[in-house]
Amino acid sequence: MKPFYEILVVGGGHAGTEAAYISSKMGIRTLLITNSVSKIGELSCNPAIGGLGKGHLVREVDALGGIMGVVADASGIQFRLLNKSKGPAVQGPRTQIDRQEYKKIIQKKLNKIGLLTIIEAEVIDLVVKDYSVSGVILGNSEIIYCKSVILTTGTFLNGKIHIGDKSYSGGRSEDLASIRLANRLREMNLPMGRLKTGTPPRLDSKTINWSILEKQYADVKPHYFSFSTKKTRLKQIACHITFTNKKTHEIIEKNINKSSIYNGKILSAGPRYCPSIEDKVIRFSEKESHQIFLEPEGLNSDVIYPNGISTSLPEDIQEKYIRSIKALETVKILKLGYAIEYDYVDPRSLKPSLEMKALKGLFLAGQINGTTGYEEAASQGLIAGINSVMFVRSNEPVIIQRDQGYIGVLIDDLVTRGVKEPYRMFTSRAEYRLTLRADNADQRLTQLGSDLGTIDSNRNNTFLNKISKIKKAKSLLKECKITPSKAIKLGLTVKQDGKIRSALDFISNSKVPLKKIQTLWPELKCIEKSILLQVAHDVRYDIYIRRQKVEIEETKKNSRTKIPENFDYKLINGLSNEIRAKLELIRPIDLLQASRIDGMTPAALTLVHLWIKKYSGVNRDNGNYEQHLYGAKSSF
Repeated sequence: MKPFYEILVVGGGHAGTEAAYISSKMGIRTLLITNSVSKIGELSCNPAIGGLGKGHLVREVDALGGIMGVVADASGIQFRLLNKSKGPAVQGPRTQIDRQEYKKIIQKKLNKIGLLTIIEAEVIDLVVKDYSVSGVILGNSEIIYCKSVILTTGTFLNGKIHIGDKSYSGGRSEDLASIRLANRLREMNLPMGRLKTGTPPRLDSKTINWSILEKQYADVKPHYFSFSTKKTRLKQIACHITFTNKKTHEIIEKNINKSSIYNGKILSAGPRYCPSIEDKVIRFSEKESHQIFLEPEGLNSDVIYPNGISTSLPEDIQEKYIRSIKALETVKILKLGYAIEYDYVDPRSLKPSLEMKALKGLFLAGQINGTTGYEEAASQGLIAGINSVMFVRSNEPVIIQRDQGYIGVLIDDLVTRGVKEPYRMFTSRAEYRLTLRADNADQRLTQLGSDLGTIDSNRNNTFLNKISKIKKAKSLLKECKITPSKAIKLGLTVKQDGKIRSALDFISNSKVPLKKIQTLWPELKCIEKSILLQVAHDVRYDIYIRRQKVEIEETKKNSRTKIPENFDYKLINGLSNEIRAKLELIRPIDLLQASRIDGMTPAALTLVHLWIKKYSGVNRDNGNYEQHLYGAKSSF
């Protein structure tokens, strides 16, 4: 009898594990095929998960029933909330990870699922008939049939590793590349290209002078990824900070022609937002130093990941520049840094469900779609897994919209704009980011997960209980009222307009401490701190969310708005340097043309429109128009 599974997942990285986990969890017989069972869930690069934009993605994966958030919490050794001084919309949870613990927990969770089978093998071809995928062919010529295939090949497709003038085939360090599958995909005339990424050398902890370095501690109160996590499982540690210096930069500049990135060996684009140390030194020559975070790879590991100095320089130069850095003068390099090139498929060839337009039943997720990062891969794997189940069941695909989640922003950007470099998520990519906060991911997506069957009953009951508490808290806050005169006597700032205000009105003011509100109204002390904080976030953002939606709708209606020929884009605060440079180069005649510029975001388009609108009513004949348009400072 021919082996048959409903869904086959190829690859055991972050995209593959999420896809296999969610499809089997939804009741589908799934097979995960990987080159190395022992490396399922491997953190190939940095030992960390989350960050700005990325943390939002992990929260959303968790809200929909995925596993990355739960496992990151269980293996986290330094939890920090980034952008803590700014508003909740742009704050991002991040944690250092114990690399071995993460991998161990992922594998344990996958092995517990009854409908999931895992085998170690190489996939070299797809079984295709009438533009539909119905199986895979293994390296030993065995054919395994299925209804749907999810490819999550990471950097393995035709992967090539570069160190100085040396190059060799590899999917990552110490792993073979997937050559035959890559060649087969090209033979099928799929729209493919090459991208590159890199990693820094790994250092021996015992050879670093820790005593002279600045420490970076974990947050006293951790911000977890999973809404089900209640406490920290592992010991929390500090990371350390050091910097490159003038000597470091001189060594790199002197030997720049020996770097694979600069000697012509690598022609593909790398992640601009995570540049190599060579790129940093050349592109930002005015900077005298660059920050380096020395990150432990685990509680019981002597391996240190120097975040910020990925490289493809030869071994002797890596040693020279590393040892020119403070506290690393006698450091031992355990593993060299390298750059890696790999094949990817143009994501514009995908449907929003992540199914190939040209090949029915074939889904792609992760770096094969041109993205970079664990979090981006996990998000795609989750959606590919869900939609593969929908495909097998002949149901309509699940599409997360841009106003529903960062996952929706990620996938929409990929399938509509494609990529010219590895795609990385940032909060600035989301025009609805005031709504898409990390703290409310469950409120946005858990009901959908419940409807799909990706959320179990215990998790769903916990969610419904939270929603109930939020509603009761808001109701109680509305009932607690006070006059302006009494409010002032109690130390609250309020207009003397005779209008009675509720505690909910005061909680919407970020300057009023939540503790003070609970002190003034003792009956509010029954509200849990986390619930009160959630209510505060919801209320404080409400007016801005409604205003933002109106602005975006207005931008759509007024897309034909003309842009003055010599408009000075430097006046608009909030535009990224990338978008500003493209606007100045192309000089679009109207907002419609500006919207078609590659890389233009709805948020940036809204900023341009608001600026033009603000000064379009100024009388051009009174001599003030040019001053307002080109001489004023932006207030946006």
